[in-house]
Amino acid sequence: MSRGDIDAKPEGQRPVVLVLASTYPRWAGDHEPGFVHELCKRLVGTFDVWVVTPSAPGTLPHEIFQGVHVYRYRYAPRSLETLVHDGGIVTNLRRQPWKALLLPGFLLGLAWKAFGLARHSSVRAIHAHWMIPQGSIAVRLGHPTLVTAHGADVFALRGRLFDRMRATVSRRASAIAVVSGAMVNCIGATERTRPEVLPMGIDLVRFTETGVQRHPCQLLFVGRLVEKKGLRYLLDAMPAIIARDSRAELLVVGFGPELPALREQAARLGIEGQVRFVGAVSQEDLPQFYRNATVFVAPFVEASNGDREGLGLVVAEAMACGCPVVVGNVGGASDLLGGGDNGLLVDARKPSALAAAIVELLVDEERRLLMASRGAAFVRTNFGWDAIAARYAALLKRVIQSPSSPGG
Repeated sequence: MSRGDIDAKPEGQRPVVLVLASTYPRWAGDHEPGFVHELCKRLVGTFDVWVVTPSAPGTLPHEIFQGVHVYRYRYAPRSLETLVHDGGIVTNLRRQPWKALLLPGFLLGLAWKAFGLARHSSVRAIHAHWMIPQGSIAVRLGHPTLVTAHGADVFALRGRLFDRMRATVSRRASAIAVVSGAMVNCIGATERTRPEVLPMGIDLVRFTETGVQRHPCQLLFVGRLVEKKGLRYLLDAMPAIIARDSRAELLVVGFGPELPALREQAARLGIEGQVRFVGAVSQEDLPQFYRNATVFVAPFVEASNGDREGLGLVVAEAMACGCPVVVGNVGGASDLLGGGDNGLLVDARKPSALAAAIVELLVDEERRLLMASRGAAFVRTNFGWDAIAARYAALLKRVIQSPSSPGG
């Protein structure tokens, strides 16, 4: 990474796409989800990409990160810039309601920085990740706009106000993308902006099977430790799994606000010796966990506030590494598996059903191998970043050729 002056607007021959996003890596090797950056860096070359994202303790105000110009805006005193990371905005607000006091600064900072950069003559289009708030601001900046909905902006933000906001974004945007088919009918789209299903992707060079020897009875969970990931239901299922095979162990890779409660739950169930909380792992180290595991489990559920996974790329990463998967049947889970015997879908809120599905794979090596092979082939065909980025580039080119958003 190289540091630059925040006021030095980059000049180039390519059209500039201004990207608005909240979740974005703070530095190289950050454990925060990096899917927006992974897309942005693959668009560099076709476009000049400028990203507007919130600041956080330890970040730079402007830097060039793998060819992407990243502009970060301040929204609170440095020590209080904690609204976005380590759980996400919705989860952080739910667990610490006082953080709602950070929202005015967050929204004003986003709008001010986005407006300032959008005035530059090189900007030809805006790509807003999340309908609210990024999409709501993007459609008012006077440029053709693509808005990608990811999940929480559709499922967790409920009520008439948010419905009206999503409808306004759909009406004013040049194009709408959603990361799974389950979201198509949930965003108040108009016929003019019928959503295109266009998921985020995975790095098929990094996430691939290398023929390593798998553990004979190891379950793996990867993700933020928040309600919609459903880890507590997997912990409830573990005693039944261990009763079937005493070698069974669970590795939990991830971080989040539910960690203390989950540790306490494991102790209460008497399984703390067979559950290991690994913590956050870098993207470079993560593939080895997928390659070692016997079965990957993503027990997705609908959270009490309605939030649920829009897609769940960790499942695709596991499949690409040749690991059979058991997935909670919510949101875009069926998009990830693509039907057939690519993985098992289950109601993860029922620990007995979850345990039965996992045991079914643990005892049937032949089925595990067949499922892993089919799953890996499906992911390679449908979720590789190169193909996904090419589709986004084509969509952005169409957006650039469209009339400016009515909101301008």
